[in-house]
Amino acid sequence: MLKGDAQLDQSLEKAVESRRSAEAARKARIFNTRLRVMGLDLDALNQQIKEKKQQENKEKLQSEAFDEALLQQDINEKEKRQALQKDLTHYWATKQKLNTQDGGWKNGLQGAFDITIPEAKLGPASMQKFQGEDVNWKQMRKEQVKMTERDLKGQMDENIRRQEREKDRMLEKQEMLHQNQEQLHQDALEEERKKAARIALYSFNQALAAERVESLKEQHRREERENLAEMWHTMTSDMLTECADAGERDVGGGKPPQILPDRWKGMRPEQLRSFQREREQQCREKQKAEEEEIGKAEKMRELRIQLDRHNMQLTREQQAQEYLNKKLYTNKPTKDYFHQFNTSSR
Repeated sequence: MLKGDAQLDQSLEKAVESRRSAEAARKARIFNTRLRVMGLDLDALNQQIKEKKQQENKEKLQSEAFDEALLQQDINEKEKRQALQKDLTHYWATKQKLNTQDGGWKNGLQGAFDITIPEAKLGPASMQKFQGEDVNWKQMRKEQVKMTERDLKGQMDENIRRQEREKDRMLEKQEMLHQNQEQLHQDALEEERKKAARIALYSFNQALAAERVESLKEQHRREERENLAEMWHTMTSDMLTECADAGERDVGGGKPPQILPDRWKGMRPEQLRSFQREREQQCREKQKAEEEEIGKAEKMRELRIQLDRHNMQLTREQQAQEYLNKKLYTNKPTKDYFHQFNTSSR
């Protein structure tokens, strides 16, 4: 038992290892950029086709062996049934015959063992009828014989129907075997068609890969020509010759020339001198404006100081007046106060 388990484990490990190897090889083919971009791998395709054919042949042989085993099993079962039926029929014919030349079985045991000696001369041990015995046993025997005949006829009919069913099952199995063979033939044709399609696809991919390689070469040659032309133009253009006129374009109409930013090499000496003069003039004007601003700010500061002093003087005067009005002269005298003085000549 343990030996069988060990063999089963080894076979499972081998199957798992083979699947892992196949998966690793498949990943190596799929993730190979060169093969995926340039085209298919013919060796890998041929190997796949070979492996698939071997697998199909193996499955076909297994299916044929299984079908042969099923047919042989059916034949053996049929032979066993026929032998059993033959033995049963022989048993029915020999052991359960309805009509025999001996009338004793048909007429019952009473006729078979009929004694011709007179009953008066027989003793108690030779009695043929007893009290309680059924006197209609012959009629019952006939009914039993008829029932047995019906049962035998039913068994024969059932045997015939069973043989017909066996024949139908055999025909169905033959038809299924024929269909399986036809399906295998169709599968073989389909595999041939797929193989032709794969070969055509491989040829098409090879043509596309060759066309792509040629297109890439032509593109590379065109880029090289364009790069050489650009280098030659750059070397012979005004950009490397430091020509100042290359950065300007005359637009006419008395307008100043237009500056080309990609070719401009800087200002000319007279432009630099003019720019320097304008910058110095702007500096002088700016300095003068700053001095004027400083003078204005100084005047505004003096004016604010004077205004602050005047406001402070007004504030002090207002505070003094408020002191006189609210604190010092709180009880202002009335006319009666002044009328009490100088009322007489003395």
